[in-house]
Amino acid sequence: MSGLSVMVVAQALGGIGVFLLGMLVMTEGLKALAGARVSHWLVHSTRSPWSGALTGALGTALLQSSSATTVAAVGFVGAGLLDFSQALGIIFGANLGTTITGWMVALFGFKLQLGLLAMPLVFIGVMLRLFAPGRGARIGHALAGFALIFIGIDLLQQAMAGYGPLFDPQDFPPDSLWTRLRLVGIGILVTLVTQSSSAGVAATLAALHAGSIEFGQAAALVIGMDVGTTATAALATIGGSIGARRTGLSHVIYNLMTAVGALLWIDAYSYWLGEAFPQAIRRDPEIALVGFHSSFNALGVLLVLPFAHRFARWIERLIPESPSRVERELDAALLSEPQAALEAADQVLRRLFAELLECVDDLLERGQKPDAVQTRRWQQDLRHLQVFLDEIHIPDPRQPGQRRLTALLHAADHLQRLYDRCAEDAERAEAARDSAILIELERALDDAIESLLMCLESGDSARLEALARALSEDMDNASDALRDALYLEVAEGDLTVGEAQRQAEALRWLQRVSRHLYRIAHYLARSA
Repeated sequence: MSGLSVMVVAQALGGIGVFLLGMLVMTEGLKALAGARVSHWLVHSTRSPWSGALTGALGTALLQSSSATTVAAVGFVGAGLLDFSQALGIIFGANLGTTITGWMVALFGFKLQLGLLAMPLVFIGVMLRLFAPGRGARIGHALAGFALIFIGIDLLQQAMAGYGPLFDPQDFPPDSLWTRLRLVGIGILVTLVTQSSSAGVAATLAALHAGSIEFGQAAALVIGMDVGTTATAALATIGGSIGARRTGLSHVIYNLMTAVGALLWIDAYSYWLGEAFPQAIRRDPEIALVGFHSSFNALGVLLVLPFAHRFARWIERLIPESPSRVERELDAALLSEPQAALEAADQVLRRLFAELLECVDDLLERGQKPDAVQTRRWQQDLRHLQVFLDEIHIPDPRQPGQRRLTALLHAADHLQRLYDRCAEDAERAEAARDSAILIELERALDDAIESLLMCLESGDSARLEALARALSEDMDNASDALRDALYLEVAEGDLTVGEAQRQAEALRWLQRVSRHLYRIAHYLARSA
């Protein structure tokens, strides 16, 4: 390779590097400005695949990173904040949102030639980052990254214009399906190496603008770059939940399907554009390319969204849900033998009771709330337990087991209510922990839990019931006096009405939890 070629390659690599640096800096700035809000919005605005696609597209446009959006979607599913079917819309929309970068590069980088203007923008951005407070510093961070993107594009343009023959279109084989597939592979490789499809698209736009590659070749490269973006989301699913793995696989399959459609769309798009705007590809090839990029992603979203639920069911069949421990223990085959089914349900109920006792203990001792994955598992386990009990039928009171079945149904009902107290009213446990007036009751409940757990472990149902009854009675006996003490402090000016109400709610929480503990223990004793 000649000295000139080495210089051109070095400048092109430098341009890609500066572009990537700009993308990283701008994305960091945008995340600092709106990342948490965008994440919150993604979760709360995703109610269907259609709304998910819109929020995914807008979120990617705001964060300037489809990888950030898709990895966030995988994380939300893994954390139980989104269902797999809800996350599909975000995945579909992220591909469309990432094309905004291409439009920004084509319009501002090539048409408006912002490379020179970008230099003072870097200075302004850095000064804001160093000296402006709070939000101003984050704006400066994003502005500096934005400017670096166009400096990188300027370097790429100079490199491509300086030595066009380095990427002469004649160097590529004649245009054919096999040639396009090879270019798709190159596009995938570029994205895997740079970890940014936007950098690859910018380099392709620069080469197309300089005449180093033809439109069809550039279109195939861009298709490959879209497929390459799936690698980050796929890696994020390693070791993740079933939902997270399904989300990652959906991203890969959807992008592969879109790539196949895009390859077929190249010639149709070129023909349509040539008919509608005869000089478009020759005069503005970079605009034509980003138009192609946006059009095949938009068509992909519009075609797949009506079938999103079927697509989700297909992915669920490819990665089936592993049965939980409760589902394995409460196998439907047991229903043919009611006594065996009752024994299995009794054991599951006792174990779930112990888990929820530990949850109450965590709330009281450390203020540690159950995470979304755990609460979701309890929801599923309790639902499965209730359905299983509902399918056990002992119509004749003379048959053994009817009394036990009734007791277990009562216990499961109170277990569900105890779960609700842990999942929905957890902040009231914190109020009880922080209250000087309620601290003794809070400690009494905390101490009782340890004894109840020991009784469950030993199988001493009679003592379990006696301890739980004593705890519930103590709570009820103390409640009126403690409520009077709270409002006396309000009257004396030592407590606000709002704080007194908060602590009164905490007292009701302690009473309800204690009552549910007693009722569960009572019915477990009856089922023994």
